[in-house]
Amino acid sequence: MSQEAECSIFVSGVLVTLPMHWHNWLLFWDNDSRLWATEARLLQWLTLLWLFVGLAVLFSASYPIADLQQGDGLFYIKRQLVWVLVGLGLMNVVVRSPLYQILRMSPLLLLILLALICVTLVPGLGTSINGASRWLAIGAITIPIQPSELIKPFLVLQSARIFGQWSQLKLDRLLLWLGVFGFMLLVILLQPNLSTAALCGITLWLLALAGGLPWAHLWRTALAGVTLAVASVGLRQYQQRRIMSFMNPWEDPMGDGYQLIQSMLAIGSGGWWGTGFGMSQQKLFYLPIQFTDFIFAVYAEEFGFLGSALLLGFFTIYGVLGMMVALKAKNSVQRLVAIGSILFLVGQSIINIGVTTGTLPTTGLPLPLFSYGGSSMVASLLCAGCLIRVARECNEAEVVSLQERRRLRQFGKT
Repeated sequence: MSQEAECSIFVSGVLVTLPMHWHNWLLFWDNDSRLWATEARLLQWLTLLWLFVGLAVLFSASYPIADLQQGDGLFYIKRQLVWVLVGLGLMNVVVRSPLYQILRMSPLLLLILLALICVTLVPGLGTSINGASRWLAIGAITIPIQPSELIKPFLVLQSARIFGQWSQLKLDRLLLWLGVFGFMLLVILLQPNLSTAALCGITLWLLALAGGLPWAHLWRTALAGVTLAVASVGLRQYQQRRIMSFMNPWEDPMGDGYQLIQSMLAIGSGGWWGTGFGMSQQKLFYLPIQFTDFIFAVYAEEFGFLGSALLLGFFTIYGVLGMMVALKAKNSVQRLVAIGSILFLVGQSIINIGVTTGTLPTTGLPLPLFSYGGSSMVASLLCAGCLIRVARECNEAEVVSLQERRRLRQFGKT
């Protein structure tokens, strides 16, 4: 077998030989990645760093509760690792596929996931957890899939297609997809899932703004969205209680304000340097949902103000790098894909941290690549894959395949 047809790597001190077509799909050992644009390579390794830190924090945050409830402290981290492998595999597919091919598949996949969101509202097919029907179920068995999370990357792709080609598309197609987007937000709101509906709505609005849509349309859409959100809060008492507990959690410290108070106690207990990795006290059955929506509180307690500042600095670097990719994009569709991916990765992270620190009302948004949850993990890695793919295509050399480069090199030798 020729040198180009196989590769060798050391795994635990053992030399392992893999076929080249396997080698090209391994994220950590990919010679082809050296030919990527600088932004693409930086985003790849920053995403892996984000993922590694997130898994370490999840291990610390979930171990005590998993040991008590499941009899296995590694219960949640082992499940999360399965979804990480799935997410990394799909991310690799996206990174190594031309963006136009991914965009062609986005309408069908978005509609399938929208249908699954509708299924969650059907009694017997959707399961309710904490008052919200967001998961699929078959009888008493809950399927660990949350369609409203998985739809996020495909919402970015399809909205980029529509808003990026707004002046080129026919009116009937524009109205059709605007109706689909509006229906999607309504169905998510009915689960009820105000936080995800609001995040998706804001993302659509910002992508439309970046796409250069007329201001008259944007203002009317913003007014309709705010009206719908106010109506949702007015009709649901638990959302009203969340807002009241956000404004003054100490008014009901053992009820609606308990979650936020325990979160702020965890963050405050970290001080400047933190209590040390694995040494959080609030995660020991004081802070609820400590390994999902409020995992940042555990991180802040263990790594302190310095660690929290470093994490915020990391998000800033990631966001700035993503916006640099958007500015370098060859066309408006690529630019909107990059912007949308950053909104769902960095924007959602900032919102989650704002909720955990008490600067925003309590929502059900996870911290991307940190919080436990397979759907969120897969969706986040898909968004990162889309961003990296746009970064690759910003470099005109990427339109030439690796095989073509080899043919050119062989031609030059003859």
